[in-house]
Amino acid sequence: MQLLISKTPDALALAAAELVAGVARQAVAERGRFAWAVSGGKTPWAMLKALAAMDVPWPALRIYQVDERAAPDGHADRNLTHLEECLLGKTPLRREQIVAMPVTLSDLEEAARTYAATLAAELGPTPVFDLVHLGLGPDGHTASLVPGDPVLDVRNAEVAATGVYQGRRRLTLTYGPLNRARQIVWLAEGEAKRPMLRRLLAHDAGIPAGRVEASRATVMADASAAEEVST
Repeated sequence: MQLLISKTPDALALAAAELVAGVARQAVAERGRFAWAVSGGKTPWAMLKALAAMDVPWPALRIYQVDERAAPDGHADRNLTHLEECLLGKTPLRREQIVAMPVTLSDLEEAARTYAATLAAELGPTPVFDLVHLGLGPDGHTASLVPGDPVLDVRNAEVAATGVYQGRRRLTLTYGPLNRARQIVWLAEGEAKRPMLRRLLAHDAGIPAGRVEASRATVMADASAAEEVST
């Protein structure tokens, strides 16, 4: 696991966007497409906006969701809403290149199976993403793999439905597809992330984030989040 520290949140967003753009160009050169799974939260919005101005092989991108809240289309709680706002109309990316989790279905377990079937159809029966972007919660969660939720122990599905967390149920990728990714990039910003960033870097399996494969991971943090850690 590699740690890269940026002085400010803006510098972090720019550095993360540059990393994504570089991985995208390499993936397209080697395999003809870039399969990218993106998490929710506020930290990636600035990264996405910076990415929109960069040299990226947009027609060859396929963007998937790491997790999503069960909320109506267009709702501010939806990660998809912010993905679309940051990229559509600002890049050559087309709406159909964003593969949305079907969280408006009344049966979230069926929605999980539907998204898993989509991944299998597009990426093979054992899907492998070129890059997975993950965030780090103050409670140690990542994706929507939350402390105490039974979804942490799902081994026989690529996508699962969670219990209620912060007012909403969610769909999330499970550890299987996260741990198979060719590369993982973590973003951690702000003082509130310091304790869990230390535990992530220590490979602490006592938090959900610490159970994600570390050998192909890059952790990108701003100076505030990384103040109490060293390279």
